[in-house]
Amino acid sequence: MKRSVLIVDDEPNILLSLEFLMRKAGYEVRVAHDGDEALRLIEENAPDLVLLGVGLPKRNGYDVCQTLRADPRRKGIRIVMVTARARDVERDKGFAMGADDYIIKPFSTRMLTERVARLMDMGGPEHG
Repeated sequence: MKRSVLIVDDEPNILLSLEFLMRKAGYEVRVAHDGDEALRLIEENAPDLVLLGVGLPKRNGYDVCQTLRADPRRKGIRIVMVTARARDVERDKGFAMGADDYIIKPFSTRMLTERVARLMDMGGPEHG
């Protein structure tokens, strides 16, 4: 079964470029434009990994991350926060909320792809 990625961001250009990059890497991809939509899509069909923006409308990335980590059914989902927020305190908050990785924009596409692949190799959610 193909590994799946949910990309959550409110910037259309970021969504398009990340979607292209993840499809090119061989993943099944879905996109969400805000935190509420992300949680709804995860409830319908949990992805293996979430590329999660922080400054989202309705429910921010920190809240989405914390919500996923509080749900035992979602413990296997890998979460990578992708944001322009580069301060240490923001990165530390992302890890405190349960993120597996924190990538700062702008980023190298090769680095992002490698880090996603590494996390995918660590396993994903239990399906079924």
